[in-house]
Formats: sequence, C-alpha cells, structure tokens
Amino acid sequence: MKIGVIGAGFVGRAIGRLAVAAGHQVMLSNSRGPRSLFSLPSAIGCEIGTVEQAAGFGDIVVVAVPLSAYSAVPAAPLAGKVVIDTNNYYPERDGGIEALDRGATTTSEMLARHLPGSRIVKAFNAITMTDLERDGRPAGAPDRRALPLAGDDASAKALVVGLVDAFGFDALDAGVLSEGWRFERGRPAYCVPLNAANLARTLAGTSRQAAPAA
Repeated sequence: MKIGVIGAGFVGRAIGRLAVAAGHQVMLSNSRGPRSLFSLPSAIGCEIGTVEQAAGFGDIVVVAVPLSAYSAVPAAPLAGKVVIDTNNYYPERDGGIEALDRGATTTSEMLARHLPGSRIVKAFNAITMTDLERDGRPAGAPDRRALPLAGDDASAKALVVGLVDAFGFDALDAGVLSEGWRFERGRPAYCVPLNAANLARTLAGTSRQAAPAA
C-alpha cells in the first residue's frame, strides 16, 4: 500500500518509519519542500516530495501538521482518499479555537469540513510517538496495547485498523468521527497504555462535560 504523509515532524516521521518497516511505500512531505527532507530516504527508507505529491501518492494519506495549519492541506488531491487525522488541539500552539473550547466540534470534524471529499479517520493521536515506535507487540501478546480510532466510513476504518495492527497494536473502534473527543488531549485515555478491554471501559466512561486536563 502507498502511504503519503503530510508533515515530517515527530508524528510524520514515526508513522513513516513504522509503515516502511511494515512493507508499505511511503512518501513524506512538508510545507518547506523536499530539499528540507533530503536525509529521510536513507534514514527511513521513504520517498520525499511536495505536499501535493504526497497527497496524490498515497492510498492512505496521514495529516500530521499542527492544527493551526490544517486549512493549508490541499483538498483536491485528497478527494475520495482515506485521510488519517493525527491531530490534537494545543491552545498554546494553535491559538484559541472557540468551537473546540466549548466542545461543539472536534479536530477531525474540522478537518472533514475542510476536506469534504475525503474519508477521515481519527487515529494515532492518543499515543506518544516514542511509545508508538517502541510498544508494538505481536498479535495476541498479553501486553499488547490498544489504540482508539473513529470515523464515519467503515471501509476506511478497516484500512486503518490493518495499519494499527501492522504497527503492533490492537485497534479499538470508538464509533463515528464525532466521537473522537473521547480520546483527544487531556481525556482519560489520552496517551495512557491500556489493553483493549480497559480502553473500551475508559472511553465509555469518559464525560464530555468534564473539562479535559491541561
């Protein structure tokens, strides 16, 4: 499978590295252009390109840019594609977003409105990239960690479930895209190592009315 990655910071590089190790073709990109990424092909084994090239390249495209930059993601080359939203909202980085502050929407729903032709899946936001790279375990391992995801398209989620499994984690479907708030920054399941059963209980017990921890 071809995986395009928009954003080449900690998140983009970690996902790119794991995807290459799992046998996928990967193209990383950022807003500064491929010259700024010249060392990545030898370091990770990926291809590099422009944002538009990565968007066109991938069967799945990972959006791994700061939330404040999501509106710069090109919509046309992502039409019809599965797009993974890895974002979290950090007001100190992204500036205050009133709709998020009052719980009226989620980061993934914002991206979905910006990319109306894409099939958005929220995933890989509720784990640190250090843990993502080191905590993977074989299927069936008693200490295998579970990661949540959410989305409105069942076939898109199935593709992402396969990617999560290939990275060494159990995938837990948290429901439709609007349920992604359950594992956003500051919620009880955010970046906490849990198996599938404990993650399911934690997500079910999470209240939207309670303010997320800072």
